[in-house]
Amino acid sequence: MAHVHGAAKTAVSNHLVQAGLGKTTEHPAAGHAASVIHHVAKSAAASGALASASSYIGRSFVSTILKHPLVVFAAGVTAGYLVHKYRKEIIAGAERAGELGKDFVLQQRENLEDLVAESREVKEE
Repeated sequence: MAHVHGAAKTAVSNHLVQAGLGKTTEHPAAGHAASVIHHVAKSAAASGALASASSYIGRSFVSTILKHPLVVFAAGVTAGYLVHKYRKEIIAGAERAGELGKDFVLQQRENLEDLVAESREVKEE
């Protein structure tokens, strides 16, 4: 038997006694505690197995649904509608981002020109 401590060891030994596979000198009241622990362990294992199975089933179901042509078509129609509805805001945001990009490039160019000018001054001295 694997390395087991405390209540788990009691539960395993009591389970073996109930199955007729072992002997124990435990107090008779310990049988109830062991059955409770055994029930909890069994329900926890069942819950874990159920969660794992439902996760796999859900994943495959969602994957199948997302690949369905009607779902893809509906997503395209929805995206098209939202782009059309908010087209002015999208265009304004793109123009603003373009202007910020131009300003950033001009600022970096000025910084680079300043560095080149400083290096020429140091070189001439």
